[in-house]
Amino acid sequence: MDIKLEKKPWYIRYRYYLIGGILFVAFLIYVITLSLGPRKLRIDAEDIQIAEVKVSNFMEYVDVEGLIQPILTIKINTREAGSVERIVGEEGSLLQQGDTILVLSNPDLLRSIEDQRDEWEKQMITYQEQEIEMEQKSLNLKQQALTNNYELERLKKSIALDREEFQMGVKSKAQLQVAEDEYGYKLKNAALQQESLRHDSAVTMIRKELIRNDRERERKKYERTCERLNSLVITAPLKGQLSFVKVTPGQQVSSGESIAEIKVLDQYKIHTSLSEYYIDRITTGLPATVNYQGNKYPLKITKVVPEVKDRMFDVDLVFTGDMPDNVRVGKSFRVQIELGQPEQALIIPRGNFYQSTGGQWIYKVNTSKTKAVRVPLSIGRQNPQQYEIVEGLQPGDWVITTGYDTFGDAEELILK
Repeated sequence: MDIKLEKKPWYIRYRYYLIGGILFVAFLIYVITLSLGPRKLRIDAEDIQIAEVKVSNFMEYVDVEGLIQPILTIKINTREAGSVERIVGEEGSLLQQGDTILVLSNPDLLRSIEDQRDEWEKQMITYQEQEIEMEQKSLNLKQQALTNNYELERLKKSIALDREEFQMGVKSKAQLQVAEDEYGYKLKNAALQQESLRHDSAVTMIRKELIRNDRERERKKYERTCERLNSLVITAPLKGQLSFVKVTPGQQVSSGESIAEIKVLDQYKIHTSLSEYYIDRITTGLPATVNYQGNKYPLKITKVVPEVKDRMFDVDLVFTGDMPDNVRVGKSFRVQIELGQPEQALIIPRGNFYQSTGGQWIYKVNTSKTKAVRVPLSIGRQNPQQYEIVEGLQPGDWVITTGYDTFGDAEELILK
């Protein structure tokens, strides 16, 4: 006998379809929820660096690479033209002040010096002749004055005798008057001769002084000419290392031509270039340090070149204390130039987050260190090791400082 089968309810008959539909709807809801909610990314905590935000000393400084250079480099120029006779100093050798570098020859200069010497000797003879003439003239005037004085004394005695004879009636008054007139003439003439002698003495003194000045001037002129001969021997003006000599034996050089270079190695300086961003803050006298093999060596800025080339400007620094043992010309050191005094500030270590975010935001880690979310950030000053936090974080917060090039646009990071 047939058994009548009861028809199953629709939810039983279509249960698999219902289950599948429910699962599909749940999946859609999940996807929509993910798309509408914050974008998340799971990362390995060992692949990133987490740093604490703390209040600590902040020193604003610039870290650059500097090159060791000699404290002074001297260009050696010729003072006289000539041909290179021989080169004495060897390139790279250490010279003392006054050591010979090279010797020049100049036959024309030698002839000029000989002509100048002949002219000097002629001038000396001329000066001597002038002095002899003045002495002879003075002697003649003195001889004339002596003769006049003798005549005055003789006339004076003769007038006294004529007066006695006049009183005795031997001579007339006219004869006495003639004798007295002659005596008065001789007396005036003697006074004029004395005045001429005094004038001649004054003129002679002046002329002798002029001659002495002319002689001294000619002597110095001759000595300067002789010094030109000494200029044919090129010597080291200071103690240092002869870097190079750029002439060869027999080569003709002109006056004022650069022929060698000396580096003064008693002290060294560090030359570096900085970004134009710091040009208003870098001044002479600013302190700096070189950290080498665990030791710090102090320096200070001695020269700032204000000219900007390729957005950089040059700075020179000198050591103010001890120097590293292995300082050599051309060796490079890392230099930290201080831009101010240490100050208390809210800081975080440097990381590549700044390059990815521009310092506008950072991932802040929760207290359990299981996830991190984006938070806005404001950065102030910075140095090669730290950033100063102006706004967005508090002391004790933890942030992610590295790995930002792999996070993409994730707004939340899940740490595992």
